[in-house]
Amino acid sequence: MSEGGTLVIRLGYRGADFAGFAEQPSVRTVAGELRRALETTLRRPCELTCAGRTDAGVHAIAQYVSLPVSEEELALSGSRLMRSLCALTPDDLSVQALFRAPAGFSARFDALSRSYRYRIAASQARPVLAWDHSWWYRGELDVAAMAEAARPLLGEHDFKSFCKATSAEGKPTCRYVGALDVSRVTEAGEELVVVDITGNAFLHNMVRTIAGSLVEVGRGHRAPGWLADVLAARDRTAAGPCAPAKGLTFVGVEYPELTLSPWE
Repeated sequence: MSEGGTLVIRLGYRGADFAGFAEQPSVRTVAGELRRALETTLRRPCELTCAGRTDAGVHAIAQYVSLPVSEEELALSGSRLMRSLCALTPDDLSVQALFRAPAGFSARFDALSRSYRYRIAASQARPVLAWDHSWWYRGELDVAAMAEAARPLLGEHDFKSFCKATSAEGKPTCRYVGALDVSRVTEAGEELVVVDITGNAFLHNMVRTIAGSLVEVGRGHRAPGWLADVLAARDRTAAGPCAPAKGLTFVGVEYPELTLSPWE
């Protein structure tokens, strides 16, 4: 194929019925569903690149996926492409927007940062609308203590303590966290505790392990200063539990300015 440019898709999905983003044999994945829709639309094999491979059960509201396209494909109508992809994808996957990018663009390698939100319904009352995308923690959480505990994680550090141990072996585990906030929000009439985090990239289970560790502080089992010790330990056994997948949503990616333009 003569490469003319790159199709970039902003994608959302409800993760409950997917075995994660990356394709795997004989299980339902986000990449598998999207690839089949693209191959039917473009009538050729398609290989996708994404900004962050989410695990089974994790949701996304703004995942980005890229695909090299030919000069001929660049002439396709954006509205027709959108209608076709929407018709060919299942109800728990949402093609939200289409963009053009230069040839050679990669949704993964050109990303400047990625952002996630982890939602916790901290109450004896069962969450209603947040049930499918929050962790129901049956108790109170001290949000101020959690926010204080999060501060030492800002900046560039070795996050080995917050990474799934088997995936850290022999690989670099330093990452840069540019923002990490813990706050109370009201969404659709329900109060939630949210952990918002932005970084250049994330290790396997890193956000969920940070969230699980912050809850240990919020519930009063650990002092706020504990997370600094966990970080220094560089040992997964030092951190708290990995929070449930369904509370995590991939919420955005930042790219260099003017890289993406709407596909019209």
